[in-house]
Amino acid sequence: MNWITRYVDEPLLQGAAALLKRWHQLTGQRPDMLEPVWHVLAVSVLMIASLQFLTGPTLLLSQGALIMLAVPSALRLMQRSSVNSTYSLNDYKTMRAAAIDKRENEWALRMAVLVGSATLPLAHPVNDMMGTYFMLGASLWFASTAPLRFYLSAAEPPAPGEGDRFSRRALGSATS
Repeated sequence: MNWITRYVDEPLLQGAAALLKRWHQLTGQRPDMLEPVWHVLAVSVLMIASLQFLTGPTLLLSQGALIMLAVPSALRLMQRSSVNSTYSLNDYKTMRAAAIDKRENEWALRMAVLVGSATLPLAHPVNDMMGTYFMLGASLWFASTAPLRFYLSAAEPPAPGEGDRFSRRALGSATS
């Protein structure tokens, strides 16, 4: 268990924390907005790919399923954009407490998601080509969104002024 924690879980948590920090630096957005943006982008890519490989009722079924998968993230993005989306110290403390709780209590769940996302794309029906494409798409959706969701929610969020373009500009103008 220590080996898995040291060489798999900890580097992925550190990578997710670095990704959250970089997202906050580049966009100035709240760190918790990265996951829904990634989810909508992944679903969009899968929708485009399904247009290339699927036809008929299978295409309609897969497009409908992908739209239903994207709706919660799209609603979350619209809700956050309409509300004041500043990233304050209270938000940081709340996100940090939730991340610590998830790091301590969801280790086995993160490992199960990693194993599932690695093996699920290998499982598909052999004789039905449309079913194979549908299952491959579902597997790709799971593999591209689930591990990121679990690791971003358990990663250490950046401090509110840490790398924020707007606070750097304000600090730079105050010291000049």
